Amino acid sequence: MRVIHKDDGKVLQGTTFTNKAELNRLLQAQQEGGISLTVVTFEDGALTHWHEHPGEQILYILAGEGRVGTEGQTMNVSAGDVVYTGPGEKHWHGAAPGYSMTHISVTTVGPPVWYDEAPE
Repeated sequence: MRVIHKDDGKVLQGTTFTNKAELNRLLQAQQEGGISLTVVTFEDGALTHWHEHPGEQILYILAGEGRVGTEGQTMNVSAGDVVYTGPGEKHWHGAAPGYSMTHISVTTVGPPVWYDEAPE
C-alpha cells in the first residue's frame, strides 16, 4: 500500500494545451499497463490539443465549468460529472470560455498520442 499526499505530486505546466494549464502528476503507472492519476487545472478557456490514449481514460470534474469533445460532438461538463474515453478515441477537453476547470484524469496502458490544437 502507498499513500500519496496532495503535495507529493510533480507539478508541470502543460505544453499540449491552448492557454495555461497546470498538471499535478500524483501517480505514475506502477507496472506495465497500470494506472496513472493526474489533477489538471485549466485556466479560462484552456483546452488540451486533440489526443488519444492507448488505454482507457476517466475524467472526474472537481470544480468549474468545462467542455469535452470528439469528432463532431462537444459536451458541457461541470463539478461531479464523469467522462469516459475508450482506447484510441480521439478527443479533447478543458475549461469553458470564461471559466476555469479542474479534473482528475485516470488513465491506463501508457501516455497519450498528441495531435493539433482543439477547436476554440
